Amino acid sequence: MSERIKLVVIGAGPGGYTAAFLAADMGMDVTIIEKETNPGGICLYRGCIPSKAFLHVAKIISEAKHAKNFGIEYGDPKIDLNKVRDWKKGIVNKLTGGLGQLAKARKIKYVQGEASFVDSKTLKVKRMDGSSEELSFDKTILATGSRPTTLPFAPKSPHIWDSTAALEMDTVPQSLLIIGGGYIGMELGTVYHELGSKISVVEMLSSLLPGADRDLADVLTKRVQGMFANIMLETRVLKMEETANGITITFAGKNGKEFKEEYNKVLISIGRKPNSENLGLENTKVKVTPRGFVEIDDQRRTNDENIYAIGDIAGDPMLAHKASHEGRVAVEAIAGHKVAFEPRAIPAVVFTDPEIAWCGLTEGEAQKSGQDIRVVKFSWGASGRALTLDRQDGLTKLIISPQTQRILGVGIVGVGAGEMIAEGVLAIEMGSVANDLKLSIHPHPTLSETMMESAEVFFGTATHIYKAKQK
Repeated sequence: MSERIKLVVIGAGPGGYTAAFLAADMGMDVTIIEKETNPGGICLYRGCIPSKAFLHVAKIISEAKHAKNFGIEYGDPKIDLNKVRDWKKGIVNKLTGGLGQLAKARKIKYVQGEASFVDSKTLKVKRMDGSSEELSFDKTILATGSRPTTLPFAPKSPHIWDSTAALEMDTVPQSLLIIGGGYIGMELGTVYHELGSKISVVEMLSSLLPGADRDLADVLTKRVQGMFANIMLETRVLKMEETANGITITFAGKNGKEFKEEYNKVLISIGRKPNSENLGLENTKVKVTPRGFVEIDDQRRTNDENIYAIGDIAGDPMLAHKASHEGRVAVEAIAGHKVAFEPRAIPAVVFTDPEIAWCGLTEGEAQKSGQDIRVVKFSWGASGRALTLDRQDGLTKLIISPQTQRILGVGIVGVGAGEMIAEGVLAIEMGSVANDLKLSIHPHPTLSETMMESAEVFFGTATHIYKAKQK
């Protein structure tokens, strides 16, 4: 660029470092301000990556148990918790260290510290070594992420965890209550169950995974009902009291009747809050919603023309891949390109066993809006590949416009659903119709074939399922 833009990125999670790296590649003068030693953010240090490492451990234990169904039996696993933790730490250090090297290679200035706005062109930076300075900028991108939400009446106790504490894995409790039946709670519940904890889940709503369609969530619910000690739906937590051995919880069931139970540990997993406080935003033109999200436009620009916001602080869905794409849009907008963040399908994946993934329009959303749709499903009980895995508990479904035959949404539950959903994202983004999926030759035998066969169901010509044609 003939005149280099001075860009400061506050926060170096997947959104922040993606934005910073692209900006440097485009010739901008880039500074990252981040508390950690290297880029990575909550996702790499205390979120997505550690949880997936532990979920892989859980999967190996589960598959070893499952193998007896087809004639192979193993003894009980011997778990060295120190080695499990060290393995996770090694993955985190490799990824974050690699990002640090990439930042240096791009000649990005990396300041380990915290930033707050003095005004719309100036930041006050408090370094982790205790020193401070003021830093001017042309443009800045807020990528400060989010933190776990807690319960106001929860006592401060080592027996009460949030997701960060649970991923430290200091111990495997004999009994663990998970408050909240969302994806974080279900993923961590899966991990600790396989490691030996007796898991209970309490959820205020009538089903687990409230954001997913019921037919997808029900497959997981059926499986965990045979794994977890107790699943309490339509039940509220009224009180939490610390005891010598853990926490005593007072519950209220859907009939209003109160009861008490004691647990060694309690994991509060009821959502996350954006980190929009203590940034000095009141010294700028940036507007913040009552929920703490920063208001932005399609280019991720705030009400202050010099300040952009991406990721969790910019609103739902709070997903790393959404933040990364927002970061690229913000940088291109700063560079003067004609660009907007207008995805048709942001995929969501729950990395439980079985995995659940969806993108685009859900069946529930269509029902609420009154949108005319046709839902077609292919049960994995008819999939040869699923049977070879002894995991026919899966389901693939398409949400299709009956008028245009456009693919509006895709939902998958089953082994590897998180890998498969990308085909659905591409189909929706490219405006594919059901015939496109039907005519695309998929390899056999694979689970991906269920996408093709779901499209065949729409036309009443699925090879492995007979269903009479609809007019």
